[in-house]
Amino acid sequence: MSGFEPEKRFRSLTSREENAKSNVVIAYVFMLLGIFTGVFWFIGAIWAMVKVDEARGTFFEDHYANIIGTFWWGIFWSVIGVILTLFFIGYILLFCVWAWSIFRMVKGIARATSNQSYREMFNPF
Repeated sequence: MSGFEPEKRFRSLTSREENAKSNVVIAYVFMLLGIFTGVFWFIGAIWAMVKVDEARGTFFEDHYANIIGTFWWGIFWSVIGVILTLFFIGYILLFCVWAWSIFRMVKGIARATSNQSYREMFNPF
C-alpha cells in the first residue's frame, strides 16, 4: 500500500442516490435559511418529509432523519424556550436550540456533499 489508492467510500453514485443527495442538500439549505427567516425552516422540513421515501435504502436516508428530527426537536425546545422567556433561562435555551440547529445543518451539508451518511456508523460503504 503506497497510500495513493483511492478510498473505497468514494464511488460513483447511482441516479437514485444523486437524486436523494440533491433533495437532501436542498432541504438543508432551506433549513439554514429558515434559521434566519423562519418560514424556510418549515419548507425545508416539509421538503425532507415529502422526499424521504425516494431516499429509502440509500446512504442519504439518515440525512432525512436528521433534518426531520432536528425540525421536531427544534420546534419542541423552541416552544419550551418561548414559555421560559418569562424567566431569563428561555433566552439561553432559544440560543442553544439555534446554535444546535446550525451545527446539525452545516454538518449535514458537509457530509452530504462528500457523499457520506450523516452518521458514519450508518454508512454501509
